[in-house]
Amino acid sequence: MSAQIQHKGDNQRSVATFWRLASSLQTQSETQRLSQIKQGFAAVWVGSLKSAFRLSTPEMAALLGLSTSTLERRQKDKKPLDAVSSERLDRVASIAALAQSVFEDQEAASRWLSTPNEGLGGNAPLAQCETEIGANQVRRILHALEWGGAA
Repeated sequence: MSAQIQHKGDNQRSVATFWRLASSLQTQSETQRLSQIKQGFAAVWVGSLKSAFRLSTPEMAALLGLSTSTLERRQKDKKPLDAVSSERLDRVASIAALAQSVFEDQEAASRWLSTPNEGLGGNAPLAQCETEIGANQVRRILHALEWGGAA
């Protein structure tokens, strides 16, 4: 098997891992999710999130509120994320799961979350998830789309 074909397979598995993890969070209670956030999400989340949205390392670091070097070190050492980064990741996963539900397709949800949106001042919905206020804006747009509104 060529390295390119193997990389594509690894990337597809990583994307599938993200969507599986995002979906599993939606079945957990807030208490369970809070406990996971405090413990720190496993490093596997980082790679799967990065693959699912085709993020660069600097984009990933900004989304999780980490420096690039800290993000790279955590991935290399396979150490769990801290609570702040885990909370951001939980927020992104929650928004992604909502987008998947609205668009009924993971690829369409991923594309929408990665595309600049006029309703968000030209920012991509994913980038808005750096803050809870931004995530609330994204949720409002997704709910409007879900109920037939314009976004």
